[in-house]
Amino acid sequence: MTTRSQKILVIDDDESLRETIGVMLERENFIPMFAADGKTGLDRALTLKPQLLLVDLRLPGMSGVDLCRQLRAERVQTPIIVLSAVGEEIDKVLLLEIGADDYVVKPFGSRELLARIRAVLRRREERPQFGAKSPVTQFFGWQLDNIKRTLTRPDGVQVALSNTEFELLRVFLERPGRALTRDQILDAMHGPNSDSFDRAIDVQISRLRRKLGDDHNEEIIRTIRGIGYMFKPLR
Repeated sequence: MTTRSQKILVIDDDESLRETIGVMLERENFIPMFAADGKTGLDRALTLKPQLLLVDLRLPGMSGVDLCRQLRAERVQTPIIVLSAVGEEIDKVLLLEIGADDYVVKPFGSRELLARIRAVLRRREERPQFGAKSPVTQFFGWQLDNIKRTLTRPDGVQVALSNTEFELLRVFLERPGRALTRDQILDAMHGPNSDSFDRAIDVQISRLRRKLGDDHNEEIIRTIRGIGYMFKPLR
């Protein structure tokens, strides 16, 4: 996909900032689109189908957090870069939960924002299409639906996964039997800027374990002391 065909939706209530970002994006041959509140942003994200979203955390009508959650609930996997005001506390676990790919703190320079945009778009294009040969991946009696992004237990009960939990499981299933550091897991999910999320990954792994019924015995996702984690070999 050429840069010129890549649409970026900027969702921010600061008109001056929207205009500044828009000029920058046009200069770099992106197609900028805009929304000044959360509800409008959600509607345009669903109808215009941009390649990337820039979302302010504090929006009128619907917060940026709620907007991102709604998009992920609708199974929209468009990459999201969160825009956060300087001094605003960043909850890294929350950012993972809502499916954010990266965040930038205001005020930011155009070079920094562009670098983040290009990195996120590049990672999305380079990411392997997990499960492309089959809509369902099976492991230890479980079934992962790669289209609906849901998990079915061996007894047939369906388990909903958050975007982050699905990506975590994807990373582990692509690397069974390998000891992975937190950095390696985060890099596979979010790329080299993933250190932004730091050890928030531990919380997400704990939640995935609970959904796999593995939160006590660690038979499926083992903790490797001094290294990180390892998914049980599939064979």
